[in-house]
Parts: sequence; C-alpha cells; structure tokens
Amino acid sequence: MQPVAHEVDQSFLELPLRALADAALARARALGAAHADFRFERVRSASWRLRDAKPSGSSDSTDLGYAMRVVHGGAWGFASGVDLSMDAAARVAGQAVAMARLSAKVIKAAGSDERVELAEEPVHEDRTWVSSYEINPFDVPGEEKAALLADWSGRLLRADGVAHVDASLLTVQENKFYADTAGTVTTQQRVRVHPQLTAVAVDGTSGEFDSMRTIAPPVGRGWEYLTGTGWDWNSELEEIPGLLAEKMRAPSVEAGTYDLVVDPSNLWLTIHESIGHATELDRALGYEAAYAGTSFATFDQLGKLAYGSSVMNVTGDRTVEHGLATIGYDDEGVAGQSWDLVKDGTLVGYQTDRRIAKLTGLGRSNGCAYADSPGHVPVQRMANVSLQPEPGGLSTEDLIGGVERGIYVVGDRSWSIDMQRFNFQFTGQRFYRIENGRLAGQLRDVAYQSTTTDFWGSMEKVGGPQTYVLGGAFNCGKAQPGQVAAVSHGCPSALFRGVNILNTTQEAGR
Repeated sequence: MQPVAHEVDQSFLELPLRALADAALARARALGAAHADFRFERVRSASWRLRDAKPSGSSDSTDLGYAMRVVHGGAWGFASGVDLSMDAAARVAGQAVAMARLSAKVIKAAGSDERVELAEEPVHEDRTWVSSYEINPFDVPGEEKAALLADWSGRLLRADGVAHVDASLLTVQENKFYADTAGTVTTQQRVRVHPQLTAVAVDGTSGEFDSMRTIAPPVGRGWEYLTGTGWDWNSELEEIPGLLAEKMRAPSVEAGTYDLVVDPSNLWLTIHESIGHATELDRALGYEAAYAGTSFATFDQLGKLAYGSSVMNVTGDRTVEHGLATIGYDDEGVAGQSWDLVKDGTLVGYQTDRRIAKLTGLGRSNGCAYADSPGHVPVQRMANVSLQPEPGGLSTEDLIGGVERGIYVVGDRSWSIDMQRFNFQFTGQRFYRIENGRLAGQLRDVAYQSTTTDFWGSMEKVGGPQTYVLGGAFNCGKAQPGQVAAVSHGCPSALFRGVNILNTTQEAGR
C-alpha cells in the first residue's frame, strides 16, 4: 500500500499564521534587522503506558506559540510569545531586536569581532510539505490504542516464563509555519510513532531477572505501523518469550577479543553516538561543548581523517521516507537534502546550519537547524545519519558464516561515550556466540568497547540492501536549555574484526 498524500490539518491553517508573521517581520524590518524569521508551532504529544496489561498512565498535551529570531548589528536576538494578536507579535519582534542589540554590546565588550552572517538559501515561496503516513494516530481513539497495547501485553504474559510486561506508545504531530524577510514561506506537518514492549523474567529460586524488549524502531509513520505496515509485530511478540527464556539460561561471556556481526537494531545507536554527534559541525568547532561535549573530528581534518575502513560510506539525509529527522524545510527555511559525511572511510562532510556553513566557507547549509518548541531558539540538530549497504552485498547469515569465533549482536540497550565522541562501549538486547560460522546459543553480560576510529576501521564488510533497517530514537538531547529531537539512522548488518569484549558483571565488580 502506498502512503496516503495528506494535507495540513485545517485547524492549524485557520490560525492567524500569515497575519502574525507579517506583523512581526514588518516590525523587525522597521527596526533595522538584517535578517528576521518567524516560526509558529503547534506540537501535540500523546502517550499511553501499561504495566502487566493494565493502564499505568497516559498524557496528551499541546505546545502552541510563535518565535521571532533576528540578526541585528551582527548579533542574534530571539524572543517568543503565545498571544495571538498582531500587536503582541510586533512586540515580540521588538524584544528580539532589543536582545540582539544587547548581545552586540556584550560581544564588543568582550573584544570579539565575530558577526553573525547566514549562508545564502533560495527563496521557497508558499511551500507545503507533509510527512509520509497512512493513518494519523490522532485520528484513532485512545481506547483503541490502549486496547491494542493490552492485547499485545496479554499475549506475552500468557507465555511461560514471562513475569511482567511493560508497554508504551508515544505519538507526535508537529505543525510548523515559517516565514522570513527574504520571502520564504513554508507550512509543514510531521507525524511519528514509537511503540515498545518489554517482557521481564524472574527466577523465583535465585532471584535473578532479565528483560527482552522489542526491536521495532520508532518511525515517521502513522497508526498503520502498529497494524501491519512496516513491521511484523505478531512474529516479534511470538518470539520474545522463547528468546527471553534462553537468555535467562545463557552463560556469561568470557572477556576477550572477538569478531562481531552487528545487527541494524544495535548498530544504529553506535552510528548515532560515534558518527551522528561527532559530525555536527558546531561540536567540531567547539560551539557546542558544555552540555554534551565537542568532537574529535575537528574541522582541520575534513577530507583527511580516516574515520573507518574503505567499506564505510555514511550520508546525512533530511529526505528519506519515514525518517524521524525528515523534513521539507528546516527552521531556517532551508530545503531538505542528502549529502556525504564519510566516503570510502574518509571524513568528507559535516552537518551544518546557515550560520556555521557561512562561517566555515562551506557554502549552502544542508538544513540542520531545528527547535523542539516555539519557546526555543533553533540550534544545529542531527539529520538522519545512515551507513550505506553494499549493492549486491551479503545477507546477515552470510556475514555470520564468515566468522569462526565471534558474537552476533541484536538490539540496543545501554551505552557510554566520552565528551569527544571517541571512547565508547555499548551493550545490547541479546548476544549470540558464533562458532565456525554458525550461531551457538545466547550469551549474557556482553559489552563491546573501542574507540570510534578503531571500531569503524575494523569494519570488514557491510551487508546488502536486504539487511538494511532504519532505526532511531525520539529523545536525542542537545543544547542549553536542553532540547529533544527525533532522529533515524539506517544501516545494514556489518562485520567487524577483532573487537574488545567486556564482561559487564566483572567490570561492575571492579
């Protein structure tokens, strides 16, 4: 079934979007702003949570308002409001200009001559974009959502060995209207969903317990994702109890060096932390430092850094269908694009917004400005950063077949990485011992540890398109005040040679 071509909700279009924008932009022009942009947002978020098939909580909230950002005197100014009158919008624009004037004085007093300038972007007049989905989850009654989660939970609870089940569903509809002094005007609507179930087993004799979570990723889809399109929920739910029982009986891993075959359900998170964040150019330049660190992939290494092996090809993408970071236009009016970050193992690109692109001479921004609410200023945020498969490449089974002694990793769990995105370790939902090219049962207490360049340098093969899955998360954090963004990461299965494996119980005891 092809996704339905939806229109923007009429209730959003009936808000005084143009009138507010015109009032605010006119005031900014009159006050001498070199650039001004107006952004009106309505973000509705709803969630349902069940514990052992019984409701344990739900929420439904809407964040609505508008923001004004200006460049005046070479400095940024920002203000936001919720009063939907023309006079209020003009006042907010005046507040943004006043902030810019104050910032310019502070910058001058500090002895800096840096001025905010923005990379050029074509004007996009009266453009509308809606993400790809079939059924808006907000058109489905809450009772129906809770009933489906209860049914899924009941299936797991009825299985032998499952003591508890947690189930949740997060849904978001994001509407944005953008206009700037250059003449760009865009209206957008994005929908995304994140269903998740976790089964827990408890050994009544020893008191030991463990869990197994679904590996279905969050996606930029609608309700159809839970009812048949895009994921085989019935098969996954049927498999989880047996997988969890095997995990409870599995032996603890012997620490050492192993070859790894990493499934996309795990590898997406390693991509996110060691490539996605590391290639945000504001980090590499040191502009993002206090909250979540900088990056080892500094700007002077562009075109030089051996990020990984020759089979490593990574793209930044704001256009892939169903991607959580897919947009028509970013929060600076830049059209969505796709570009290379790592080519044949070498760092060749970064993620940028208009200011950073101009500052570094990279030309046009690749559309990575985003704010998670009308009360927050846009900051440089991550695109869908994805490892590309090998055309005609191997299946996951064939990758495993090329390993004599190794481990197959499935599903994400915990992770740790340093402030420069270099030293890391990751765990997973389940791990399988590989002996002579075959899976030989599950292992427990496994974590793989490496540095970013060593890990990606050890990647010998990537699977074919048939192994490719678009993973991701709703909760990528950045900036101060903190902002949260949703982002996807696609990848195939991949084979890594000679990776250090830790036993997590031994490490915890040290």
